[in-house]
Amino acid sequence: MTSSTSGPIGGPSDAAKAAATAAKQAAESKSKSLGDKDTFMKLLVAQLKYQDPTKPADSTAFLAQTAQFTQVEKLEDMISMLQSQRMIGASALIGKTVTYMDDTGATQTGVISSAKLNGDSEPTLKVGNTDVQLSKVTEISQTAQPGSSD
Repeated sequence: MTSSTSGPIGGPSDAAKAAATAAKQAAESKSKSLGDKDTFMKLLVAQLKYQDPTKPADSTAFLAQTAQFTQVEKLEDMISMLQSQRMIGASALIGKTVTYMDDTGATQTGVISSAKLNGDSEPTLKVGNTDVQLSKVTEISQTAQPGSSD
């Protein structure tokens, strides 16, 4: 990064740009949450390091950046919790009988043997040898236990 003498780095528009950059990286990144927080802090430190000493960033802009960092951190925590809830919900379906629409539009029925989460997408259920997205499931029922009569 090079220093510019044309104006200060660290104005309110730079704070917004830094936050937008960090938010974009958080959305695009498939790395651990810690990497996104570190990226945001590195941007903030670089901004302070390369600002024009004769025109430092005002305290309002600095406080705005601090608030944005907190928002990024809390958003990552919420995403992590949502993914955990999705996985818990999907794993509770293991052993259940489901009816779902396959790729051809036909109705299929089977027992869920496993569940997995692929990145930020919805849970995928393993029914027989087929991977079925949870959104394709139209009915869920209790699988009959061997030796029981209903």
